[in-house]
Amino acid sequence: MDSLTRQDTAWDSTPSASSGRLAGLNLATRLAAVLALLPALGFLLVLLAPPLNPDVSAVLDFATRMLRGEPLYERLVDVNPPLIFLLNLPAALLAEWTPLRPGQALQLSVLLLCAAVWRLCILLRHPAEGPAARAVLLAVLPLLMLQAGFDFAQREHLMAVAALPYLILAERRITGQPAPRRLWWATLLLAAAGFALKPHFLAVPALVEAAVLLSVAPRRGLAAALRDPLPWGLAVLWLLYLAAIPLFFPAYLDTVLPLIRDWYLDFGGGSVGQVLRSAITGSAALFTLGLAWLTLMAPRRLGWLPRLAAAAALGGLAAALVQHKGWSYHLVPVWLFGGLAGAMLLARAADALLPDAAAGRAGPLLAFAAALALACFALRGDQSPWVQLNYANSPGGQLATWLRREAPRGELLALSPDISGLYPAVQDTEQRLLLPYMSTWLLQATYATCHPAAPRYRPETAMPAAERRLRDEVAEALAFGMPETVVIARWSGIPDCGGSFDLLEYFSQDRRFATAFRHYRPAGEIAGYRLFRRRD
Repeated sequence: MDSLTRQDTAWDSTPSASSGRLAGLNLATRLAAVLALLPALGFLLVLLAPPLNPDVSAVLDFATRMLRGEPLYERLVDVNPPLIFLLNLPAALLAEWTPLRPGQALQLSVLLLCAAVWRLCILLRHPAEGPAARAVLLAVLPLLMLQAGFDFAQREHLMAVAALPYLILAERRITGQPAPRRLWWATLLLAAAGFALKPHFLAVPALVEAAVLLSVAPRRGLAAALRDPLPWGLAVLWLLYLAAIPLFFPAYLDTVLPLIRDWYLDFGGGSVGQVLRSAITGSAALFTLGLAWLTLMAPRRLGWLPRLAAAAALGGLAAALVQHKGWSYHLVPVWLFGGLAGAMLLARAADALLPDAAAGRAGPLLAFAAALALACFALRGDQSPWVQLNYANSPGGQLATWLRREAPRGELLALSPDISGLYPAVQDTEQRLLLPYMSTWLLQATYATCHPAAPRYRPETAMPAAERRLRDEVAEALAFGMPETVVIARWSGIPDCGGSFDLLEYFSQDRRFATAFRHYRPAGEIAGYRLFRRRD
């Protein structure tokens, strides 16, 4: 029986044909096995350098404030469902109990998650895996989990990392290879949590489960395919989570869902066509569609994992398009799943085409080549490591330097529609924010359109309830909190209509804000952020 036929048989039986085939590796291949891990080490060093991603910083700040007694969706208002804040609580606790800063504690927590996922994937890999595929999987998995760089610990990144064992287990489910019970449960819980972070993420398991069903049903029957407990287990956990939200966070239904319905869904972004025409999303779409076609054309003897990963990449692309923003972190799952699909397709082709000994010798070399190629691919655009290398001179880096000098670990009221420069500086200097909102996005939404003849700022009697609540809470935060520092962005993100929209002028219309603000003096300006210090 030649190697091609042997591999074809392996993926539908219980073989151990690859055992012992790694014996006799020479020095060059052993060196290649070590070098294959260097790209992952490089990305690890990059992501540990400042700044922390602004969205990640903002979520972590809310989790830290939750520990200090501020209730989520009452005092802390955000459109995200509660799971991401709950998952940040261990990192916030770690920062409270150790000398680690909150950002460092979060990075350590997510790195431990990545290590656990890597180990789980290795334990779950298919018994028929050849030496080249084993070597590539060992080297590529750490790189794929770390190459998010500046988007490390974003919700999309957490979902994609948590989904990796689920994809490997899905291949075992197709081929009838049972997994140990403890590994099965760990995979189920990880996948359920990851996909529950955003409703859009359910596109990934929907496509993967469709691929599993279409693969299993023709061979074992539809009834047998539907008896698979894993998708039902996922559904039960998601339903329990949905039921828990109104039970433990009733304000999410009363406060946040109306905000989402009335203002957030139509805020910013563009149509699907506009997003697809953007450089980053258009490139991701072409990459994903091309990869999906390639895995469909690949012979079945290469196994199911490349196809399942390609299906997951398509789901990640769909989730990105639904959000209609075209931001880089929305596409992290596409690059992660797509990288896994491409790497495993090449590695398994090497196992199928090469004799046993040659496949064993080629494995580490192929792992190094795949890791190097994926690392170079991840360096595209203006993300890591360029964000980290230029942070000191960026607006966020300059703001962090000023805060560290003028108000270390102080209280801060920040009024800005943009969190990209602000929140990394806040985490870097451990400021205590007072505003219940992460930004002034709600003003952008409520003032997205206006009549040219209308006054630049609405009178209080004409304000929507959401705008009135935002203005009241800003005024109260300043009047009763009297923070050491106030930071107000010049850019409001609101189109000019009867004059430019000035955040300081807008909030000063409130008597409480104007009275309290008399106690502050200008302290400079950094990259469009006006700085004010309380008069001692």
